[in-house]
Amino acid sequence: MHANLSRCQRAFRDARVGPHHFAGSTGYGHGDQGREALDSVVAALMGAESAIVRPHLMSGTHAIAAGLFAVLRPGDELLAVAGAPYDTMEEVIGLPGRGTPGHGSLREWGVSYRQLELCPPRTGGVDWERLETCVVPGLTRVVHVQRSCGYALRPTLGVADVGRIVASVKRQDPSVVVAVDNCYGEFTERLEPCAVGADLAMGSLIKNAGGTLAPCGGYVAGRRELVAAAAARMSAPGVGTDAGAVDGATMRLIFQGLFMGPQATGEALKGGRLVAEVMAREGYAVVPAPASASAAFAALSSSSPSSSSSSSSSLPDGGGAAAFASLLPDPPSMITAVELGTRRRMVAFCRGVQRACPVGSYVVPEPGVTAGYADEVIFADGTFVDGSTAELSADGPVRAPYVVYCQGGTHWTHWALALESAVEELRAERRREEEEEEEGAGEAARREGRRRAAGEAAAARRAAVAAAARS
Repeated sequence: MHANLSRCQRAFRDARVGPHHFAGSTGYGHGDQGREALDSVVAALMGAESAIVRPHLMSGTHAIAAGLFAVLRPGDELLAVAGAPYDTMEEVIGLPGRGTPGHGSLREWGVSYRQLELCPPRTGGVDWERLETCVVPGLTRVVHVQRSCGYALRPTLGVADVGRIVASVKRQDPSVVVAVDNCYGEFTERLEPCAVGADLAMGSLIKNAGGTLAPCGGYVAGRRELVAAAAARMSAPGVGTDAGAVDGATMRLIFQGLFMGPQATGEALKGGRLVAEVMAREGYAVVPAPASASAAFAALSSSSPSSSSSSSSSLPDGGGAAAFASLLPDPPSMITAVELGTRRRMVAFCRGVQRACPVGSYVVPEPGVTAGYADEVIFADGTFVDGSTAELSADGPVRAPYVVYCQGGTHWTHWALALESAVEELRAERRREEEEEEEGAGEAARREGRRRAAGEAAAARRAAVAAAARS
């Protein structure tokens, strides 16, 4: 967290961010100094040549789509190298059976799609061996890399993984554009994808990068000409990056949220480790798995004020902070997936989490149809900013093996409260399941008894008939 906050402060300082940048703009938004400074700050944080940061980008999916449509042309191939992309991207790509005909998916624009399956399938990582020969020069135009697990039980991809993918792809064809879905990846490590060679990185401001304060928006960062093309796709050719009004209040919140991003992300990572530890003890499979008990004890001991008299333990990157880092998975993951096994347990868990939210705690989550998803989805996300999973949320598509994905948390103790409620609901649901199983077993035993009695009665009647016949 200290390292990321330091580079954040440095980016703000280099852009000479001041109160005048929060003035906002109207109409076309020409000459908005705040927008220009914000673009400069995010470009520096991403290790990129350029960036656009706009409240007009409605979601991470919108930002990613702007980047992909900016580069791809009819006859090109989009290659996903980290397995199937996030559910909402299926309609953007135009996968069979997904999307609305005539709405202009990549497939309708003549872009083909191929994906490199995980190794092992669905739960593994990048198939590094196949990656070395997967690019088709002259056909493959964009390689899509999704860092987060999305709605899958696979590990998060770290920045080092992204760098390795970039190196492999560029060896095969230097002209291929590597585009990274960076949602949930910002500030989890000390570098971002463009710093290791990615051509584009896209994400949402209502996740890590917005620090739970940004009310909306997304970003596209990368090579200057590609970002300019993405801006044209977001608006219109010729409009460029020097347009798009943003009111002053929104601009200030985006700046402030960006600066709070490292701290909010750090707290969410702590909360995720708490979720993993508690749910594993409750008997559920968790990805990433919790650290060993001995490692957790070492972290707690190191973070105790009485554990060391060394002044280094009070430094941001010393003592307890370093010990806590040992608890994080490698690479760190903003998302903790908990496999609950049944639809009813999934609903119970989300019901418990929702009850511990500050907004809408009275709401009872139920699975339902959500735009962009093929399956019913359930959400527990009583947040101040609608859909801000960075605040605290638990959600997932209601399909086997019934996994709930936990993320966010403005402070790790909020997950402590949410887990108390969620575990209570889960235990109650398991008791109901056991009672129903016992009732079912009892009813099965009664049916078996009736069947046996009927069989014995029939045998007795047959014996009586045979005896009568003999007499």
